[in-house]
Amino acid sequence: MSPDDEAGVAAASALETAAAKVDCPDLVMSTPKGLANALRYGWDLNPGKKYLARDADGTLVGTVGLHFPKYENTDQVWFDAWVHPDHRGGTVFAELMAFAEQEARDAGRTMMGLNTFDTEHDIAQATENGYVQKAVEVNRKQDIAGLDWELVQNLYDGAVAKSTEYELLRLKGALPDDMVEEMIAVTESINDAPTDDLEIEDDVYSVERMRAYEEAQAKCEMTTYRLVARQKETGALAGHTVIAVERERPHMGWQHDTAVSRDHRGHRLGALLKAGMLLWLREEEPQLTRVDTWNAESNNHMIGINEQLNYTIVGRFLDYQKKL
Repeated sequence: MSPDDEAGVAAASALETAAAKVDCPDLVMSTPKGLANALRYGWDLNPGKKYLARDADGTLVGTVGLHFPKYENTDQVWFDAWVHPDHRGGTVFAELMAFAEQEARDAGRTMMGLNTFDTEHDIAQATENGYVQKAVEVNRKQDIAGLDWELVQNLYDGAVAKSTEYELLRLKGALPDDMVEEMIAVTESINDAPTDDLEIEDDVYSVERMRAYEEAQAKCEMTTYRLVARQKETGALAGHTVIAVERERPHMGWQHDTAVSRDHRGHRLGALLKAGMLLWLREEEPQLTRVDTWNAESNNHMIGINEQLNYTIVGRFLDYQKKL
């Protein structure tokens, strides 16, 4: 499906939204415009593919999305399959899965990755087709309108007291040229986050990839806010957090990354960055009411900080893999 196929994009968005309403009612789905932009630009100018599945009468019954990693894990294809609630119980899910696997074989890939809802139906479909569960992800939402700002300020003040040798830099949009190289190492700190039993390689970053991410987000009409912790004495960048706010739905924000370099842990920089970001967004984006984040269920440290900041669970999602 081309991102320029307005009717197809709208139909895919409607089908996937209908499916999510059954399996995870509070999940925030892409609008047709957001889906089209994702198909044009992806996360970092490596967009995936979306296919529409119709029955013999031409009725849209499902969609399948494929992502082909290009920076690492180049042996893999990750996919998601959506079946309209009125067409479940048959073979649609299995046929979408078989189609995805054939596309992977044709591209010379040997490992499939599948992300599903934590439902009996999806679990049965995955396991019956040879997929093995490797990780659990949890989507949480932060109710900005219901935040206790005194709690946020207290968390921030407590973190400031433990991190006096650091300062915070506010960066909106693209990174300055003189910071990109050093931010690569900070960004790669995300590789220390738990991946459970997934057979995946560490993320690899470069100036090209950092700039590709910035370009893709801007073209997807996202405003990115990056808060960076810097050591005062040395000028070393120690950690960062990034939130993107939609321009189409300006009440909606997405947590993209939070990471602290190994050499700078133990100073409560995670809490400093997360609370500091909220205080900044209250000034810059007063209409913001919700921020969504995704974490491995086993990432207890980050989850602990998030729960202090009024994050609640939207849904659990299961990551599967299968060798072709």
